[in-house]
Amino acid sequence: MANKIKAGIVGGAGYTGGELIRILLNHPEAAISFVQSNSNAGKPLHAVHGDLIGETNIIFAPTISQDIDVLFLCVGHGDAKKFLAENPVDEKIKVIDLSQDFRLAHNASIGNRNFVYGLPELNKEQIQTANNIANPGCFATALQMGLLPLAKAGLLEEIYTTGITGSTGAGQGLNTTTHFSWRANNIQAYKTLEHQHLYEIGQSLSQLQPAGDIDINFVPWRGDFTRGIFISSQLKCNMELEELNELYTNFYAAHPFTTVSKESIFLKQVVNTNKCVIQLEKVGVNLVVHTVIDNLLKGASGQAVQNMNLMFGLDEKAGLRLKANYF
Repeated sequence: MANKIKAGIVGGAGYTGGELIRILLNHPEAAISFVQSNSNAGKPLHAVHGDLIGETNIIFAPTISQDIDVLFLCVGHGDAKKFLAENPVDEKIKVIDLSQDFRLAHNASIGNRNFVYGLPELNKEQIQTANNIANPGCFATALQMGLLPLAKAGLLEEIYTTGITGSTGAGQGLNTTTHFSWRANNIQAYKTLEHQHLYEIGQSLSQLQPAGDIDINFVPWRGDFTRGIFISSQLKCNMELEELNELYTNFYAAHPFTTVSKESIFLKQVVNTNKCVIQLEKVGVNLVVHTVIDNLLKGASGQAVQNMNLMFGLDEKAGLRLKANYF
């Protein structure tokens, strides 16, 4: 572990915790110091994450250690703020929170810790000097990635968006809409026009386009698959498609995980990767922006490691050169 970044994970039994463990076990510049879980303390990691059998001998810890460089909070919404309030964490330790507790600017601090919104394609310079990161939501990441270039060009007014997500987006706890018998061969709209990620999306878009109101009408769907998000956003735009493709390509030129495709895109291109792939289509003045990501990686744990890499001055892609399961 010498000279490697020492990482601790709180809430390591869920989907995001499991994905984070998988990435960090193979990260060339980081090592896991502990994985904390209240309900699984004393058990080996593979007792919960069965695919890790033979990969590590780490045991779930009941408490945290201060002998780390970075702490990942993979806990439920509302629990990150509670954890930091009840568990003193040395100020020298960087914190990356995967909940929604610190994403909004008016709520982005606790004690002496001030959190930067961790979307690298928007805030890379701030992330590089930050000590605390609020990792974006999965739907928020996918939707924003499709709209950021248009916001920078001042082209956003009214947007109609539909997005479908896999069952892992709802977390590991079982309920009616995550149970296999309900989810299989089924699709459902939910939180129509009032999804919680709309607030952080609006905040980010206004950061690039402060003038004029941006109206996002978002209908999320639960999909009949486990991983991935597919977003389609429709709006009016007078720019030609060729100009728009150039606008997007230039905007993302310095961001290694984002690709603009002129061919039809699909989920299997990104599942099990930290990639975001974007495609533009246009008929008359109607523009549609399609975006695909893996909700657990670019939408959660992969992006958290991407942020860690930037915070510690590493290659942004370190530990994240992952191949999609195309077949």
